[in-house]
Amino acid sequence: MNRLKTIFEICRDELKMIFADHGALVFFLVVPLLYPLLYGYLYSQEVVREVPVVAVDESHSTLSRQFLRMSDASAELKIVSYCADMEEAKAMLRSHKAFGIIHIPSEFSQDLAEGRQATVNLFNNMTGMLYYKSLLSACTDVSLEMNKDIKAVRLAGKTEREIQVSQQPVEYEYIPMFNPQNGFCSFLIPAVLVLILQQTLVLGIALLAGTERERREKGLVVLDKREYGNPFHVLTGKGIAYFLIYAVVALYTLCAVPAFFDLPQLWKTSDLLLFTIPYILSCIFFAITISFFVRDRESCFLLFVFMSVPMLFVSGISWPGSSIPAFWKYIGYLAPSTFGINGFVKMTNCGALLNDVRTEYVGMWIQTAVYYFLALLIYIKLYRPSLAREN
Repeated sequence: MNRLKTIFEICRDELKMIFADHGALVFFLVVPLLYPLLYGYLYSQEVVREVPVVAVDESHSTLSRQFLRMSDASAELKIVSYCADMEEAKAMLRSHKAFGIIHIPSEFSQDLAEGRQATVNLFNNMTGMLYYKSLLSACTDVSLEMNKDIKAVRLAGKTEREIQVSQQPVEYEYIPMFNPQNGFCSFLIPAVLVLILQQTLVLGIALLAGTERERREKGLVVLDKREYGNPFHVLTGKGIAYFLIYAVVALYTLCAVPAFFDLPQLWKTSDLLLFTIPYILSCIFFAITISFFVRDRESCFLLFVFMSVPMLFVSGISWPGSSIPAFWKYIGYLAPSTFGINGFVKMTNCGALLNDVRTEYVGMWIQTAVYYFLALLIYIKLYRPSLAREN
């Protein structure tokens, strides 16, 4: 009973410290509440439409004009200007009035008339990969459609069925699994939501640890033998305090935000709850462990803010995991976000059950145990000598 009372008192004191620190409140409440809305709003359009491009038609033929009309009619592109030459088109790209160029050579129509393969040149501003995707996919679809019409004209006298087979010998259907609209929001936001939970916990806990160390070094805080005498009591009490806050924050971030932006939510409620528990716990003790390396209140910004983008990359979501070097894969396994992102995306986008994400689930429990044990060892090393000197 005394142990439970001590843990409860430590938990209560930690909650008081959190709500008395405006900086910690920003990381624990404001950032998790507002950042998901900001990211969701920025990417809510899902796909890039009507990308402004310019056309350079040196062929001036019926077929070249047809190609440009069909391209302009697609949802991906919008031809904003017809330039006389490539220099004029490049000038519009440099001034950001357009993000792509469709260049049709002078021999385009003649090559087709003489049975040779014609070429359409595409130039793109590669500062945005989605511009490239829209330009390439639109022009590819137009070229395939025109190929069918050209083949049909050259098959005069054939039956309709023979023409269909010649136009498309192998029938295919393109179905993107788990993200039918090819949306960027549905692809990226679930991973970002999981990463936000980890990074705000790391920054908030590190901020509190840095503040406590600053005050202790200045003699403003005296170690309490009751509170700091048992590392198990301290870590458990603080862990419960953080868990109470982030249980609510995670419910909002992982459930309410995707529902607000109509993102896929194919998870089973009980499985998602069971999956979220070890993720929050592993993030908490991961944050407590690395917070011991924070010397002052501002250090957490220098040490951990830059981690967000690398953590997203090594998770294998924004960049294929099969293409990540083995060294960085193992580095990624150190962060709870790697298992959390992969498991949550499988559950929410693909409808995976808890048994389907067993590797990620077990991995997070292992991380919880390992980081808890490391935090105990570091705590004993840091605080026990101070208590001995006071005695």
